[in-house]
Amino acid sequence: MEAVGAEEEEEDEWLLQSLSLYKDLHTFELQAPTRVIEWARGNRVCVAGYGQSGGQEILQLVPPPTLQAKETQGLCPERDFKVECGGFSNRPVYSLKHVPDTSLLVTSGPPDSSLQVWQVSAEDSDVIKSVSAIPTENGTGQLWAKIATISARAPWVLHGSRLNSVQITEVESRKNVYAAASRNSEELSGLAFLDCNTLLLCCAKGQLCLADVRQPQSPLEAASVPSAPCGERWCMGVGRGPQGSDSSSQPVACLSSGGHLTLTDLRKTSESLAAAKCRVSSPSSGAEFLCVSWAPALEGCLAVSGFDGTVHVYDAQSWDSSGREAEPIFVHKGHAFGGPGSSGGPPLVTVHTWHPQKPRTLLSAASDGSLHVWDWVQPCGKCG
Repeated sequence: MEAVGAEEEEEDEWLLQSLSLYKDLHTFELQAPTRVIEWARGNRVCVAGYGQSGGQEILQLVPPPTLQAKETQGLCPERDFKVECGGFSNRPVYSLKHVPDTSLLVTSGPPDSSLQVWQVSAEDSDVIKSVSAIPTENGTGQLWAKIATISARAPWVLHGSRLNSVQITEVESRKNVYAAASRNSEELSGLAFLDCNTLLLCCAKGQLCLADVRQPQSPLEAASVPSAPCGERWCMGVGRGPQGSDSSSQPVACLSSGGHLTLTDLRKTSESLAAAKCRVSSPSSGAEFLCVSWAPALEGCLAVSGFDGTVHVYDAQSWDSSGREAEPIFVHKGHAFGGPGSSGGPPLVTVHTWHPQKPRTLLSAASDGSLHVWDWVQPCGKCG
């Protein structure tokens, strides 16, 4: 009983503090928890269920007006997300990507590495319909595929569950346009298009690998994260480089299940530019929801989640190579006070993402079905 009382006291204290901590704070409840939050066409947001039983909803939401406006518009009566359209997936959705400049979505999830392609219907319809599937060779029994999308020459999806299964498929024709040359079967934790010719792959053990679409025969060389502790799982976040710069200047952050963060220069992936230790409550053993992302409109800032019911924001501009513990500039604790998560324990943040234009606005979701939109108040002299 004492523990419950202390928790309630902590929640009351956070609610009181939130009045001065946040410029904006909206909390919503989804029908089912999501591990994807994807910005789509027209400033819409897509979410999807990841449960193992029954059909999983894929929803496209219209954000509240305050989230769409360039500046906060004072009092606003409409403070909720609205469901614009939806569909059902017969498998859990572990990854969802919007295909730029189209009304298409691509999803992946267990039990294999195949992809599903969806069409967000025209304005007169509220249906997200399944239009095709992209099977993968020897995909049955494989891990679910990590995915990234781009629309350069044509709408492409980069996908794979292991280093030796990475390929690019043209979304509409389902034609294979690239297959990586590798015998290495390392599990992938993430992949990204740096530009229409350059790919970055991150292995679950922390190795980074650059690939050139124009040279499919070149074997993939994976460079280990310098001084990476053994036995930890890693994920990556790729930021935007300075305006007009080439893809090699994009910042890359790698996060481990033990809370280690390394920043890497793509011109020399075998060396780290800086390293730090996150102030996380306990190492994430499963690392299922590990997430690190760069702020698109706030230089040098990144966010970290997947360890507990919080999202930590850091200013990495002053980091060096010492690897010492870094002090977060902000911690969002709102999800920690929700109901039990899908596993019955305390809620765990499943995903977060930054607003594409609003510098300090993030969206985050947790295993209890909560979806939060928050914009923190920045003390003087900190990040941005």
